[in-house]
Amino acid sequence: MKKEIKTEERLIVAADYSPKECGGIRGVEAKVMELALSLRGTGVIIKINSILRAVGYDLIKTLHKMGLKVFADLKLVDIPTTMKIDAELLAQVLPDFVTVMCNAGDGVRVFKDTVGPDCEVLGVTVLTSLNDEKCKAIYSCSCEEGVSRFAHIANEAGADGLILSPKEIEIVKRFPGLNLSLNTPGIRPEWSLVENDDQSRVMTPEKAIKNGADRIVIGRPITGAKNPRKAVIWTLNEILKAS
Repeated sequence: MKKEIKTEERLIVAADYSPKECGGIRGVEAKVMELALSLRGTGVIIKINSILRAVGYDLIKTLHKMGLKVFADLKLVDIPTTMKIDAELLAQVLPDFVTVMCNAGDGVRVFKDTVGPDCEVLGVTVLTSLNDEKCKAIYSCSCEEGVSRFAHIANEAGADGLILSPKEIEIVKRFPGLNLSLNTPGIRPEWSLVENDDQSRVMTPEKAIKNGADRIVIGRPITGAKNPRKAVIWTLNEILKAS
């Protein structure tokens, strides 16, 4: 049975920064810490990926000490033996969420069994940067068909939730016996405009929540704002409209 999620915990803020724009690895780390300080006390979740690979898992512990829940967006995919080792290592720092690729198959189950119940394992279906044409070139199917296939794989493997485009939520919600949380990137608040957006299948926070998303992931509209904390409050207000 899905657990009840607080309004603020429906928002995952993606701390994605380019080292070319921030002065290298340490510059990116400093930007993540600056964002974390801005988000303290809001109750939202901070998502880290590239910087986590660069500086190591101790960053998770640092963010936890600041009172933030941490989403380790590692998109792990490998043979079950390696996935087990990954889980053993992550269990020592215990992020609140971690992503694995659904196409890891049995590796997803091994990872979940090893990392334990205190870390929510989310299976990535079809990346939101893909459109139908690109999806067909990679998986020989449309985005909707790909998400459906991967959702079933994640469910069978015992994952806790899915990462999927907001446009595929309606399809997945209809699956009988599927009890996974639905977590959606490709969200753009009504108040934001992002140049050169690399997301192909997008939706507003209010519409995504109304469609059935449990959590939404937002990056540049918040991280690129002059006041990220204010941007978070504006976004939470949009989420509240869906209640």
